[in-house]
This record gives sequence, structure tokens and C-alpha cells, in this order.
Amino acid sequence: MTSDSLLSAGSPAAGFDCFGLRDELLQALVASGYRQPSPVQTQTIPLLLQRRDLIAQAQTGTGKTAAFALPCLHNLDAQQRCCQVLVLTPTRELALQVAKSFARYGAQLPQVRVLPIYGGSDFRPQIQGLRRGAQVVVGTPGRVMDHMRQGTLSLDGLRGLVLDEADEMLRMGFIDDVTWIMERTPTERQLMLFSATMPPEVRQLSGRFLRDPAEVTIATSKADTQRIRQQLLMVHASQKLRALVQVLDTEASEATMVFVRTKQATVEVSSALDGHGYRCAALNGDVVQSQREQVIERLRSGRVDVVVATDVAARGIDVERITMVINYDVPLDAEAYVHRIGRTGRAGRQGRALLLATPRERRLVQAIERANGQQLEVMDAPDADTVNRHRRQRFKERILGALDGADVPVFEQLVQELSAEKCLPVEHIAAALAQLVQGAKPFACSAEEPPVLRLNPRRQSRPLAAHMERYRIEVGWKHRVKPSNIVGALANQAGIRGQSIGRIHIFDEHSTVDLPKDLPEDLFATLRNMRVVSKPLRIRKLEVSAV
Repeated sequence: MTSDSLLSAGSPAAGFDCFGLRDELLQALVASGYRQPSPVQTQTIPLLLQRRDLIAQAQTGTGKTAAFALPCLHNLDAQQRCCQVLVLTPTRELALQVAKSFARYGAQLPQVRVLPIYGGSDFRPQIQGLRRGAQVVVGTPGRVMDHMRQGTLSLDGLRGLVLDEADEMLRMGFIDDVTWIMERTPTERQLMLFSATMPPEVRQLSGRFLRDPAEVTIATSKADTQRIRQQLLMVHASQKLRALVQVLDTEASEATMVFVRTKQATVEVSSALDGHGYRCAALNGDVVQSQREQVIERLRSGRVDVVVATDVAARGIDVERITMVINYDVPLDAEAYVHRIGRTGRAGRQGRALLLATPRERRLVQAIERANGQQLEVMDAPDADTVNRHRRQRFKERILGALDGADVPVFEQLVQELSAEKCLPVEHIAAALAQLVQGAKPFACSAEEPPVLRLNPRRQSRPLAAHMERYRIEVGWKHRVKPSNIVGALANQAGIRGQSIGRIHIFDEHSTVDLPKDLPEDLFATLRNMRVVSKPLRIRKLEVSAV
């Protein structure tokens, strides 16, 4: 199924008969499994078939691509080998997606050619496609301008211009490019503007270029909202990565999109998840187009399960496997939140969205809830037993999935040889191999680790014994440190007896350790200069109440 196919009872494409569309288009809809038009299609297709200019406000995933593609194809003159329909999109991914939709709907129109053009790819195939007479061109503003300036794209025969996701195009700074293109279109052409929101800039643009436009607004229905289960998990900033891993361990079923704010964060988070055994990839503005397409294809085919992306890099992704969206970083406005969670729950499918927020981000969460018209469901963090149960199951599944590997017989023979030579049980060897795969990262989630926050957190750090003080050291899970590393360093380098060392809590980037009060100054100086797993401790005292 596709993002535009909202299925219901009845014969295939029966609901589209009333529009008077070409038989070839109806046949393509039948082949695609379409039955009933979505609300945005029902309201816009008749207007566009009348060649009215149009402003349509509709969220992503509501079927808007078919809403403008079907009328554009119906009004096309396949005998004329020139650009008759131009669709402007904010991203390369969306351009490819829209072009594929046009090609699918026009599959029974053999003389119709559809061409996507976008930056980051070779000019020559695009020029050849334009010279062959593509009647439908879908592209990003910058590359469309490049072809217009070079004379390889002429809009003299243009019949329809579509601005898809106009608000995002303007948000990304394309207002001047879009204006430049629109100023160079013929006077007699149909303008179609589709947008999830209607900021003032979009209104100004439509007021300048559209002629007596019809307006359609598709409100998000309760059914649309209910398809996406929206949840909130409160965390401390230092606990976010651990919370993300635990949620993925226990909650993720198929593919997951994780949204962050910066390019650097896509790399850091995806690398951390990769270290936890997840098939993960990063998408940001620095990833070249060929690699972006490979990532999306790997996500679609199941070779990647988690994609960590920025807002811009994720636009246009429509992958049916995405059942969960996690906002690792809270979006700075409600519109970005809507666009993010629109990657799941598309076209009648069920979806889930989780927002990780710190106590300082409460106001951003409240703004999202107000704009969304509903409170987010507060999620309880999974406990250690639940996490460990899922990790064990996932580990078993990974082993079973590897049994058909080409080198399994070779390794089987090696294990048998080692078992015979050293008189070792096979299960001990298997356990050692599993440890090699796991590395230094503990497999089990410790019940001693502090839980993530609830919505109204009242918990403080675990109380200190009266004779102890708590210290912070700058090594954590990301440095592959284990409690034994810390105890060993304190005992061997500083001479502190193991019995005198209290609780050790390891976080993502730091740890805390409880030590006896009133450490001698020379001993504390030794601690300051110590290193654990090749990282300087930079130890300092924390102010924590004792009981």
C-alpha cells in the first residue's frame, strides 16, 4: 500500500468514478489497490479538474499527492513533448516520492514521462530526460532554477505548478527561489499550493500569485490522531541515551525513526545505538544523495531498523515499516513535531510517537500539547527486569538468525576442536564468544541504575550513608567503563580498600562513586591524577544529603 491509499469497503477505485477521471487513471488506481478517495482527494480533485487555483491545508500522510497528481495527469496532453506540470518540493526525498507517485498513477499512459530533478546528482541524466520531453517535472527549487538558467528546462508550455509542503519550503529558506520560479511561469497556468500549516509567508505568496483560489482545509480527525499513540517520557539530560536504548529494547517492533536537532547528534546517537547491536544509520544534510537513497532503501528492505535523522533530512520519507517515531530532542515548535510524527501512522496504519523531554523542556512539551489539542500519554520507564527479558529474547533471535550463515560450519568445527583440546564444555565456549560480541558493555541492565523521571519527579539520588561522600568522575558507559574498572583503579592506584568503596552508578558520560569522608589531601591529589580506561577521572565532590 502507499501513503495515498485509504482503503474501505467496496469495489476497487469505485469511489473515484464520480470525478470523471480518465479510464487509464482509474485502471492505475485499481492496480494500486485504491478504493475510496480520502477527504483531501474528495474536496480538491473536482476543483482542480475545473482548473481552479487552489490553496489546500492538509497534514502529511492524508493522500495529498494523489489529490493533485490525478487532476494534473487528467489535464495533460501526452502528445506535447514539453514540461506541462512542475511540482516543487523542499527535499530530494520528497521529489523522488512524488515522482514515483506520478509514474504509478500514469502507468497506463505510456506516452507520459515523469522526471525528478534535484541537487546532489549528475546534471547529464536530468538534461537528457528533459530533452526527451518529460511532461511532468518534480524538483527542488535550486536545481529547477539551475536548469531554467541553463535553458535546459522551459516553462513556456506549463499548464500546472504545484507547491508541495509550501510551509516547509519557506521554512528552509526557499522563498526567494520559489518566487523567482513563479515569476517566470506563463500567465495562463494553474497554481496549486499544498501545505500542512498556513504561516503568513504562505498566505502572502498565495495572495501575490494565485487567482481567485479555492480553499480547502482538512482538519485532523480523531481517527487520524488515534492511529498514532503519542507518549511522553521525562528524563534527565544525562539519561537520554540510556532511556532511548531501553525503549528500543522493550518497545520497538519494526523500523524506528529517531529525531535529533543537529547533524553531530545524528552521528553520535547512531554510533551509540550501533554499539548496542542495532542496525542503525544516520541521515543529515551532509549525507550525499546516493547514500541517502541507500539508507532509505535499506530501511525499506529491513536491512536497517533505526534511522537517526534531522528534520530536514527526513522529509519525504514514506516507509511502511516505520511503526515508531522517537523525538530524542524535543522539537522547538509544534509544527516540526507534527511533521516528525507524520513519518508513522500513515494512510490508515497504526503508529506510535514518543517524546523524550527533560524537566527544563516542560514549556515546549506544553506548547506541543496545546497545538496538538491533546495531552501526551505519560509513559513509565521499563524496569530492569523487563529490559533484560527483552534483551535476552533479542539475543536469542540474533543467534537463530545467524545459523544459516555461510561460515557457521567452519566455526562449528573450530569450537569442537577447542572443546576437545582444552576439555572445555561447548556452552562455556559459546558464552565466551557471546562476550566477545558484546564487548565491554554490560549485557544486563542493572537494577541499581537510577530510573528515568516520571512526569512529576520527586526522586532524589539514592541517599548516602552517614560516613560516606559522593564523587563524580568523568568516565561512563560511552567509554566502556565497568564497575570493576573503577574499583580496580581505586584499590590498586589509590590504595583504597574494596570494602571501603560504596555504591557506583555508571551513566552515559560520567559515573558517581561513594567514598569514605575526610579523604587525606594527598590521597585526593592522587585520585585527581588517576586515569580509568585511559580517561582522566577529573574527580570532584558532589553535594548530596546523607541519612
